Amino acid sequence: MSASPQAASPVPEIVVVLVEPAGPLNVGSVARLCANFAMAQLRLVAPRCNPLGEEARRMAVHGQAQLEQAATYPDLASAIADCRRVVATSGRLEREELPLEGPGSALSWLIEPEADPGVPIGPGGINAPGRSNAPVALVFGREDRGLSNDELLQAGKILRLESSADYASLNLSHAVAICLHELRRIPASTAPPGIGSGVQGPDQAPLLAQAGALPCGVPDGGAGPAAAASLAASSGAGATSLRGALEATLADGQDLLLEVGFLHPHTAHARMAKLRGLLQRAQIREGEVALIRGMVRQLRWAITRQTP
Repeated sequence: MSASPQAASPVPEIVVVLVEPAGPLNVGSVARLCANFAMAQLRLVAPRCNPLGEEARRMAVHGQAQLEQAATYPDLASAIADCRRVVATSGRLEREELPLEGPGSALSWLIEPEADPGVPIGPGGINAPGRSNAPVALVFGREDRGLSNDELLQAGKILRLESSADYASLNLSHAVAICLHELRRIPASTAPPGIGSGVQGPDQAPLLAQAGALPCGVPDGGAGPAAAASLAASSGAGATSLRGALEATLADGQDLLLEVGFLHPHTAHARMAKLRGLLQRAQIREGEVALIRGMVRQLRWAITRQTP
């Protein structure tokens, strides 16, 4: 019997992100785990050790390729900018902005296929098929102090592994091993390439450049009505927003709110953290990010234009 011509929703590749790892043994061990569990890529944020040193290579064993190909980034925001979903790990007991979840629900959400393979992303209604197949990220913090509040707020969900209250802190590579094992346990029918099957899927090209093509709401030199028409054409929900697009929208919004006096320099950071948490809980999607960014730019145009 021939297969239906309509393909199933694309599923994402998973990248493992280590933020400021200090131990080369841990980095090497995680590279080995990435090979064991067929992870798409290892990403390192400002590593505090030599990830290609002798100790790291010794622990990587047959994960040398993953170690050598690990990409390095200056901060977490740039490391996950092309990712559509992010789960961060935390050993803290509670979070106000984003609730803690167990590995089952958080990791199932991380690899859940998107329903919509693409949405219009420009004034001309250009479609971007496959944006829902952008990678997803599993983020681990520093060995000594984990992830900061700002870093946790860049994740859509926060995962906590249960351990003894007498000694709750887990070794970094042990935490990675537990999470990747839990990913393996997710049914193969809902899992991405490499999870549950031992087969790694095709490489995904970075989508950050496409994220920058989101409609701005006001064409260069354009007026309000034209901008509104462009915005209306691109406000479909679509796939979960890429992290880079959301952060760019938040930066635009913060600048505008400072300009109009709603935010003040000494309170802007705390208030924007609350807004970021709100949008993360809502699991904001591509079309919704485009809508907000278009509104912000239209408002800026309206308050800065010269009136006769």
